[in-house]
Amino acid sequence: MPKPQRAWQRMLSGRRLDLLDPTPVDIEIEDIAHGLAFVARWNGQTHGDFAYSVAEHSLLVEEIYARLEPRAPVQWRLAALLHDAPEYVIGDMISPVKAAVGPSYGTLDERLTAAVHIRFGLPAALPAPVKKQIKKADRLSAWMEAVRIAGFATAEADRFFGKPDPRMIEGLEIRLRPPVEVRRDFTARHGALMEQMP
Repeated sequence: MPKPQRAWQRMLSGRRLDLLDPTPVDIEIEDIAHGLAFVARWNGQTHGDFAYSVAEHSLLVEEIYARLEPRAPVQWRLAALLHDAPEYVIGDMISPVKAAVGPSYGTLDERLTAAVHIRFGLPAALPAPVKKQIKKADRLSAWMEAVRIAGFATAEADRFFGKPDPRMIEGLEIRLRPPVEVRRDFTARHGALMEQMP
């Protein structure tokens, strides 16, 4: 009988995360922040001297979500910050690759998301209206990224991500920074939100 393939990854914290059966006790914010700070959005196909990281994107999505839902409880802002947390171990697959891989990617993502949520006091699955608004913030961020650093024309970005309400992105920037800075800010933002949790 063939030996089963290894399905866990050792984290810098020393935790051993089983990707097929993740448990909340094996999840640490420092591992998430570190991983996301080194994962490039757009497969790295962006202008600038640094990759645009998933950690930086997550900070922006949380900020946009707060504009969309200014009265939202802190737990949903935390959920917005962590919306791409599984990518610290599975990477950021662009939509065409996700489509090619099929539903198994979605299942893996859902398991990891549930474990992350439980670890930080969120429900395993978010309420549909909250998830929908976080997705809206995610698409607004994607539109900004597409136009400002990924080489999309505005009309093309409008087609793929929807035409944004200018008020929701006014004054927001796409920042390209060294991973160490983004990791620090992601961890700090997570800590600030956790302190406000009921």
